[in-house]
Amino acid sequence: MNYLFENIKARNQRKILKLLEADYLTLPKDVNLFTIVSNTSFLGYIKSGRLQIIKNDYNGNRTIIEDLKEKDTFGSMFTNLNSRDYELMTKEETTVVLIDYMRIYNNDYAKYDYYTAFLQNLLKIVSEKIEEKNMRIDILINKTIRNKLLEYFRVLSKKMGTRTLYLPFSFTELADYLAVDRCAMSRELKYMKEEGFIKISSRRITLLY
Repeated sequence: MNYLFENIKARNQRKILKLLEADYLTLPKDVNLFTIVSNTSFLGYIKSGRLQIIKNDYNGNRTIIEDLKEKDTFGSMFTNLNSRDYELMTKEETTVVLIDYMRIYNNDYAKYDYYTAFLQNLLKIVSEKIEEKNMRIDILINKTIRNKLLEYFRVLSKKMGTRTLYLPFSFTELADYLAVDRCAMSRELKYMKEEGFIKISSRRITLLY
């Protein structure tokens, strides 16, 4: 996974953020960033903490679009956030760096090697985000909860390089990520365990198939 300031020295990171007039925000747990930030045309970088992009539909159902941690990048260039249906919720105390992404496209900064490296990192992240969204589609197009779970476990196993997985979030959040009912998902996990597909120990899942 690439990150925005990969292979850029700390002093040059500070120069980039100064050029882009970046803002820093430190927020406690369970705060919706959109209650503080009115401009949705931004690039965000998590300096520390954890954040979730959540979409709420008209029935009140929640879907986790992304679960983001330290060094992850987010913003309107990756996800359409220009809607009141979206929340950017902190899951713990979180410090974010916010950049108006219109400032990024300034040719005057191209003379700096470190800024070129910054743009190259951003392009790599865009490519990764597209790949992640395609994998998410592969998960969600499955018709049954079991198949959604199996596809999610397969993707996670491939990403981690192991058949023993540690879920990055709670089972309630997993249901929201898969856009399924929490109770129905719990029953399916129970059946899969009884049938020898998986072992479950807290948030640790071992694939047996």
